[in-house]
Amino acid sequence: MLPPQKKSSGAEIEELIALLAKLPGLGPRSARRAALHLIKKREQLLLPLARALGVAADKIAICKECGNIDTQQPCAICADASRDASTICVVEEVGDLWALERAAIVRSRYHVLGGTLSPLDGRGPDDLFLVKLMERARQPGVNEIILALNATVEGQSTAHYIAAELEGLPLKVTRLARGVPIGGELDYLDEGTLAAAIKLRQPI
Repeated sequence: MLPPQKKSSGAEIEELIALLAKLPGLGPRSARRAALHLIKKREQLLLPLARALGVAADKIAICKECGNIDTQQPCAICADASRDASTICVVEEVGDLWALERAAIVRSRYHVLGGTLSPLDGRGPDDLFLVKLMERARQPGVNEIILALNATVEGQSTAHYIAAELEGLPLKVTRLARGVPIGGELDYLDEGTLAAAIKLRQPI
């Protein structure tokens, strides 16, 4: 049997750079800069980050009820008795849930789909957390489903699919309003946003 090959000098650093480059927003050059910064700040950043990643890998899991991520089952939001259990806000990803929580405007329960329907990418209903959503929508006391999905083709297609699946249930299905954002200038908006703003215009 051949002896195990030793890693070449600097292979560990290259592996760190390669892993960092897989993160959203980081290419090879920015990953190298990030790796160098971590190495220079070994005590202040690199070691604490390594420990935090280890804890995250061991303890963080997907909530079996809503699809959120947390260190407890069910997650803290599902376990919060002060939440409005009559409303479920459906989002694509956990990042969308975090955005709504930062805005502090939603006090309902959530449901994270884990993506959108995308036939071109081979992502169908079975690839999303949809069965559990339908189960939760049928629970006594639930009277509204908010489809807080992104205004993309995939997001809107997924919203229409869910609305069709929920048709016939004694609950209200709503979606986020669309149109001109606060502070937005018409000259910089795309045609789809302008069309939605005109279509959903309101009296003053």
